[in-house]
Amino acid sequence: MNEVLLIKKSDFSKLENFLKAESYDFESRPNAVFLAKKEGLTLTLYNSGKLLVTGRNLDNFISSLSKSGISTNFLKNEAESKDTNTEFEPRIGTDESGKGDYFGYLTIAGVFIDSEDAEKKLIDIGVKDSKLLNDTTIMKLDKVIKKLCKTSSVSISPIKYNDLYTKLNNLNKLLAWGHARAIENLLMANNCEKVISDQFGDEMLIKDALMERGKKIELIQMPHAESDIAVAAASIIARAEFLRRLTSLSREYKIDFPKGASNKTVEVGKELVNKHGKTILVKVAKIHFKTTDIIIGN
Repeated sequence: MNEVLLIKKSDFSKLENFLKAESYDFESRPNAVFLAKKEGLTLTLYNSGKLLVTGRNLDNFISSLSKSGISTNFLKNEAESKDTNTEFEPRIGTDESGKGDYFGYLTIAGVFIDSEDAEKKLIDIGVKDSKLLNDTTIMKLDKVIKKLCKTSSVSISPIKYNDLYTKLNNLNKLLAWGHARAIENLLMANNCEKVISDQFGDEMLIKDALMERGKKIELIQMPHAESDIAVAAASIIARAEFLRRLTSLSREYKIDFPKGASNKTVEVGKELVNKHGKTILVKVAKIHFKTTDIIIGN
């Protein structure tokens, strides 16, 4: 048995939290927000808000969902419920990389998918969240994505990052500024009405950072946004640019900067400080990380 429900986009997070509390197992699916399973019941939430519910005990699930305060509506039109994988929509996806890496740039990328053919090709070549891919695959996919789609990347150097962080005193505001710039860059040369981004803070942060063109778009921010192929492609473009910039920094300072924020990061940081003094960290690292205190011994 199966049913198709309509879920408001504003309730996506509430639905996810409800399912986690009920011990559902989550999986990612192309063009879906998520797939969740539990005891013979499978739920697939699509970006359109359609929730495909398949399996046993549908009535019990729907009843418990209603009691949770999540607004639902049944799709009564059979033709409307057949195609839960909705018609293609041109859209921009944005994502960032370097946020959790002590050394290196913060990079934000946007990818504009303007045709169903491009979308299918991205799926065929294995585009998915960059966190699920190794560096070699990321660099290969980066080249192919740039041939298939219009892309934009914003690279914030450690010096600029530290300056902006000091002024804004809020990482989410800094991220919003970068996402807005990537979106605006693509809108300058492309007509697009829809943008999808990961929800990393108050949804008004990106909206407030957008300029005239950007304020006219439909901006959707949601958890696990990388489930949308446009956002997944953006995550790859952003990560590839982060890796290139990190390699460039390594060559400039003749030292291999590690990714992440590990014990190796501390070792390299201490080596740099011993050679160049504490001020070197402003040029190569995100100094608000606790890693800075460990490196300089505070």
